[in-house]
Amino acid sequence: MDDQHNGGGVPPDETPHVVYPDDPESALHPDIEPPLPRALVSGGGTRTPPPPPPPDDEDDEDSGMLRMSFMEHLEELRSRIIRALIGFGVAFLACLIFATPLWDFVQAPLKDATDKLGGQIIAIDPMEMFSIIYMWTPLVISIFLAAPWVVYQVWAFISPGLYPRERRWAVPFVTCTGGLFIAGGLFAYFIAFRFALVFLLGIGAPSGVKPFITIDRYFSLFVNVMLGISLVFELPVIIFFLTLIRVASPSFLLRNSRYAILAIVILAAVITPTPDVFNLTLFAVPMILLYFLGLFASYLLVMRRENRKFPWRVFFYWLLSVLAVMAIVIVVAIVKYQYHFVLRWPFLVKP
Repeated sequence: MDDQHNGGGVPPDETPHVVYPDDPESALHPDIEPPLPRALVSGGGTRTPPPPPPPDDEDDEDSGMLRMSFMEHLEELRSRIIRALIGFGVAFLACLIFATPLWDFVQAPLKDATDKLGGQIIAIDPMEMFSIIYMWTPLVISIFLAAPWVVYQVWAFISPGLYPRERRWAVPFVTCTGGLFIAGGLFAYFIAFRFALVFLLGIGAPSGVKPFITIDRYFSLFVNVMLGISLVFELPVIIFFLTLIRVASPSFLLRNSRYAILAIVILAAVITPTPDVFNLTLFAVPMILLYFLGLFASYLLVMRRENRKFPWRVFFYWLLSVLAVMAIVIVVAIVKYQYHFVLRWPFLVKP
C-alpha cells in the first residue's frame, strides 16, 4: 500500500540515488538515467552559473605596457644613449685601424673623374691630410656601420610605450631603417655622386681648365651628398611610422601625392650639387619611387588592421616577370652586343 500510495516511487525514508561520472557503480548500472550536475544536487538550483566574461583585449594590451615614472624614463634614455655611443665608438675604432684603405675608397669617385678629365686632389694646409684621412673619414664611415645599432637603441627606448602587438615591428623597423640608410649611401657613392662629380669637373674641360681640388672641399662635398641622400632614403620608414601612429593614411598620401612630388623635387634641387636638370632628375626620381614605396607599405599596414589579405601571389608573379625580362635584356646585351659589367653606373658598358 505504501508503494502504491507513493505512486511506485522511492520510499519516504530513502534518498534518491544520484550517479556521478566518477562513481564506479555507474558502470555496473547502465540502465540508470544520466546524472544531474553537482551544482543542482548540492545547491538545489535550476541553473548553472554563467560563464565568466571574455577578457577585454584592450585591458590585456594595457597590462602588457611597461609603466615607468619620469625619472625612470630619463634613466632609460641615458642608458640607451650610452649604449649607442659605445657601439658607435667600437665602429669608429675599427674604421680608424683601416683609415688608409677607407680613404682610398672615399677618393675613388674623384680618381675615376680625374682619370677621364685630368686634374688631381691637393692639400694646401699641413693638417688637412691628417684630419681628413685619420679623423673625419673613419668618423663618417662609422656612422654608416653603426646605423643599425643606433636605430635599435632608439626603438628599444620607445618600445615600452607601445602595445605588445606593435613591439613585433622591432626587427622589420631596425632592418628597414638601417638597410635603407646604407642603400642610400651606396646609391650616392656608385651613381649620384659620380655623375655629379664628372659633370662638375667637366664644365671647364672645353676651355682647357684643369681641376685641382683641395682634399677639404672634396671631402665636404662627399659627406654632404652621402648623408643627404642616405637620410632621404628613410622616407618609406617615415611614411610607415606616420601611418602606424595614425597621423597619416594611404588615401591621404595618395590624394596629396602631387604636393609630395613637388616637395621632393625642391628637396632634390637643394641636395643636388649642380643646377642642371640631368642631375636634378637623377636625385628626384629615386626619391619619388621611395615615396610610393612608403605608401605601399602603409597600405599593407592598413590592410592588416582591417584583417584583409594582400594578393601576394599575383604580386610576386608580376615581380618575377619583370625580373625575368630584365635578366633576358642583360644576357642579350652581354652575349650579342659585347657589353660587360662594371661596378659603376650604368654597370653595363662596352669595352
